[in-house]
Amino acid sequence: MNYRQALSHLLSPFTQLPEAEIISVIESPPDPTMGHFAFPCFRLAKTLKKAPPIIAQEIVAQTMDKPLPEWLEKTVANGPYVNFFLDPTVFARNTLEAIRQAGDRYGASDEGAGKKILVEYSSPNIAKHFNPGHFANTMIGKALDNIFRYLGYDVTSINHLGDFGTQFGKLITAYQLWGSREEIEETEIDGLVRIYVKFHEEAEKDPSLNDTARAWVVKIQNGNDEAEALWRWFVDISMRSFNRLYERLGVRFDLIRGESYYTDKMPAVVETIREKGLLIESDGAQIVDLEAYGMPPCLILRSDGGTLYPTRDIAAAIDRYETFRFDKSIYVTATEQILHFAQWIKVVELMGYPWAKDIMHVTYGMYLFESGRMSTRKGDVLNVEVLLNEAVAKTRAIIEEKNPNLANKETVAEQVGVGAMIFNRLYNGRIKDTMFNLQQMLNFEGETGPYVQYTHARTCSVLEKAKTGNLSDAALQYRHISQPEAFDVLRLLCDYPAVIKDAAEKYEPFLIPRHLVALAQAFNTFYQKNIILTDDADIRCARLALTKAVQTILSGGLALLGIAAPRAM
Repeated sequence: MNYRQALSHLLSPFTQLPEAEIISVIESPPDPTMGHFAFPCFRLAKTLKKAPPIIAQEIVAQTMDKPLPEWLEKTVANGPYVNFFLDPTVFARNTLEAIRQAGDRYGASDEGAGKKILVEYSSPNIAKHFNPGHFANTMIGKALDNIFRYLGYDVTSINHLGDFGTQFGKLITAYQLWGSREEIEETEIDGLVRIYVKFHEEAEKDPSLNDTARAWVVKIQNGNDEAEALWRWFVDISMRSFNRLYERLGVRFDLIRGESYYTDKMPAVVETIREKGLLIESDGAQIVDLEAYGMPPCLILRSDGGTLYPTRDIAAAIDRYETFRFDKSIYVTATEQILHFAQWIKVVELMGYPWAKDIMHVTYGMYLFESGRMSTRKGDVLNVEVLLNEAVAKTRAIIEEKNPNLANKETVAEQVGVGAMIFNRLYNGRIKDTMFNLQQMLNFEGETGPYVQYTHARTCSVLEKAKTGNLSDAALQYRHISQPEAFDVLRLLCDYPAVIKDAAEKYEPFLIPRHLVALAQAFNTFYQKNIILTDDADIRCARLALTKAVQTILSGGLALLGIAAPRAM
C-alpha cells in the first residue's frame, strides 16, 4: 500500500491542493512516537489566511469527524504539523503480505513499459588499465541499468570503447621498437602500458618519435593492412582482459562498440552541421560558436581535417537514435566531462534534432588516493583487478579468523571482497569524490557492503534453523510485531519501492545502499531485543515472517546494485 498516496487522497479535500503536491511534502518523523507520517501546513497559511498551527488543528478536527480508514489509528495536531499514526497491526499485515506475494519483485513495476532507454557506461580505453574511475563508471552505470529494467523499461546497455586516437600510433611505434608479440600475449595490458610509458619517456629525448606515431595514425585511418592488424590485435588483447573483469563483476552489455565504428559516419555529420550554417572557421579549425549559450566553441574538425571527440559523440548519438528511437539516452561519465557533454548536446539541439532534450549526462566524482592523481603516461595507474584481488585476500583472512569452518570460503571471499568495493562506491553518492580505503570498505560493523551481506546471512541462518513452513497471511497474528523496533523495520520495508523509484528519477543509485544499511541496522536492533525462535508458536511465526521479508529486500536490493548476497558468512 502506498501510504503517502492514501494520505494525500485523505487530505486533498481539506487542503485544496493537488494530491501530487501533498505527496511531495509529506514527511516521516525521525521519532515514531511523534507519528509515522507528518503533513506540514506552512504552504496553506497564505491561501487560507490562518496560522499553520490553527490549520493543523482544523484538519485534525475534520478528519476525526469521519470514520478513519482501517490502516489509520489517529491524527494529531503538533504545532504546524498534522501527524498521522498508523494502526501497527494493519500496517504489519499490509506490508508483509505485499512482500510475500511479490517476492523478489517487490518494488518492481511496469511504469517503463513501452519506453526505450539507452545506458552507456564503463567505456574503458583500449590498451590501458581498467582503473578505479572505470570501475566507478561501470558499477554506477550497471546499477542504473538494473534499476530501470526493474521498473519495466526496455533498456539497452552500451559499452563505448576508446579505440580511436593518436595513442595507437604511439603504441605501434613503441611496439616495433621495444615490444614483442610473446610478451604482449603473456602480459596483456601490462605489456601494452609498459611500452606506452616507454614511448613518452623516449619521446622527451627524441621528439621525432611523435612524427612517426602520427604517420601510423594516418595509416590506420587509410586502412593500411599492417597498421590495422596491429590496432585490432591491441583491441583483442585489451578486450580479453576487460571481459575477464566484467565476468567477475557480473556485468554484461547488449552492445559493445568502439569510437572507430563511427569513422565513416562523421563526414555526414560535419556536412549537416555545415548545411545548418553552424560551422565556422577559427585558426584553420572548424567550430560551432556557443558563446550565446555561455560556453566555449565546440571543436568539430582540427586544422588538419581530423575529427575530435565531439564529432564522434554527435555521430554516435544520431546513429543510436536512428537505430533505437530511444525515449532517453543516458551517458555515465566523470564530472570532468560536464563541459564536453554540454557542448556537443547543444550542437545536436542546434542541428534541429528534438530528441536532444532526451540525452541525459549522469556524472560521478573521482576516486581519491593518498598517492594523488593517476597518469597512464607515467605508468602510475592503479589496476582495478589488483585492487579486487587485494580486497578478496583481506576478506579471506577475516573469514579464516572468524569462521574458519565456513563452506565455500573462496566463493564467499570473492562475493564479499568484490561486493565491498562496489557497495562503497555506490554508498557515497555518485557526484562525490570517494577516498579509497580497503580497511574501511571491509568493516563488518560499519555502513558497508559486508555489514549488509552479514545481516542477510543472519536472516538466512534464522530461517534455516526455524525450518519455516506456512508464513501466509492466514497463519499470522500481526499484533506480535507491533512493538516500536518492529515498526522501524516495517517502515523501511514499506518504503523500499519508493526508494527504487526515487533512485531512478534522480539517477542516484546511492539511495538504495543507504536504505539497505538502515534496514540492516533496524533489523539487527529488532534481533537483539526480541527472541525470534521463541517457544510461543504465534509470536515465532510473526517474527519469522518479518525476518523473511527483510531477507527478501536485502537480497533484492543487493542484486540491484550488482552485489551477491551470501547465505552464510
